[in-house]
Amino acid sequence: MTKQIIKTENAPAPIGPYNQAVKAGDTIYLSGQIALHPTTGELMTHDIEVETHQVMQNIKAILDTCRISFEHVIKTTIFLSDMDLFAKVNEIYGSYFSGDYPARETVAVKTLPRNVHVEISMIAIQHL
Repeated sequence: MTKQIIKTENAPAPIGPYNQAVKAGDTIYLSGQIALHPTTGELMTHDIEVETHQVMQNIKAILDTCRISFEHVIKTTIFLSDMDLFAKVNEIYGSYFSGDYPARETVAVKTLPRNVHVEISMIAIQHL
């Protein structure tokens, strides 16, 4: 099995020693994405709706680079700065899927990178 590094300029560049995604066999592991705008580097944290959409758009850009969609996602982890944000994040997150939702856990953590409110990582399978 080979390991392939996935990179796209349509999602934020990593802010540490990691990659946007790594493909091993047919499995693609997407690193946690925060609401960094890919071209300006601006944090899109005006409100939780804008922030969550930016996170999901960053993920979509990585999935697009792999020539797959949210339908290929089998596992998601959502990190929140406060569980009171769950309902709004859940509604926006769910709108990116068409019904066959992946497995998921959502956890509240003390702090997230750059003090954002939401970070999402995913695992996808290229050939379903």
